[in-house]
Amino acid sequence: MHSLWKTKRDDWKVWISMTERIYEALQRAKTRLASNNLDENAAQLLMEHVTNKSGASLLADLREPLTPEQQTDFWNKTEQLLTGKPVQHIIGTEMFYGLSFEVNEHVLIPRPETEELVFGALERSKHLPEDARVADIGTGSGAIAIAYKKERPNAMVTAVDISEAALEVAKRNASHNGVSIDFRQGDLTNPIAMEKWDIVLSNPPYIAVEESVDMSRTVLDFEPHGALFAEDDGLFFYKKLAENLPPLMNVPSVIGLEIGYQQGPAVARLFENAFPAARVSIVKDINGKDRMIFCEIDE
Repeated sequence: MHSLWKTKRDDWKVWISMTERIYEALQRAKTRLASNNLDENAAQLLMEHVTNKSGASLLADLREPLTPEQQTDFWNKTEQLLTGKPVQHIIGTEMFYGLSFEVNEHVLIPRPETEELVFGALERSKHLPEDARVADIGTGSGAIAIAYKKERPNAMVTAVDISEAALEVAKRNASHNGVSIDFRQGDLTNPIAMEKWDIVLSNPPYIAVEESVDMSRTVLDFEPHGALFAEDDGLFFYKKLAENLPPLMNVPSVIGLEIGYQQGPAVARLFENAFPAARVSIVKDINGKDRMIFCEIDE
């Protein structure tokens, strides 16, 4: 005789057999998430975490029954998902550039689009010295700085953030991924202003405040607003970087920035004016949206 486990949310009840199989629990969780206008794919990531299976092995074991402990853990965490809490905050990690990063409420969850910024910077900096001086401004979890350092171990990488709490997360991520990064606390270029740099990368806040009405509650309610929103139609930090970076860049050097998909022409103009002799390009992401600006300074 099967024992039963019961969960409640508002006015409904779900009864679940303790012999529930992986695919049954996944389908039930996806249905509940979809009915709440939440990303049903989060259930898959949660199940991988609870069962300690990779995506491929989970698919191969879909008919495997969950243990009572796994089932309790999965449904308790699903209740957190139903509040809108990001699955990455529940499991505590996110993958970026093939590396695992701790994430919490103090840092943005690294996005796949930002991996393209790292790749683009690596491609455009091949001609620079192996021990190039690299600065990541607004590092958050440290994803950009750490991914770049893993690919170019001899680079001298510095990561800056105004948030002490974010830097503590980034330091743990650097240690976990086995890289040495020079972390500095401060606003934008202030902590690096007395030095010259070969590469400067940044994924600054770029969402206009008025755009918040269209954002999902998973982002709006749980990710740090200081890392999301910027004044001046989202252009505030790009204007500051375009103003502050010219005296800090070596020749040759590369600047790479992530942008909002509607900001390409405006940000490009800022850097064309700041670096008249540079090659400034707007680069689309894998989804065909303007996502990066690269400023290549050769003279």
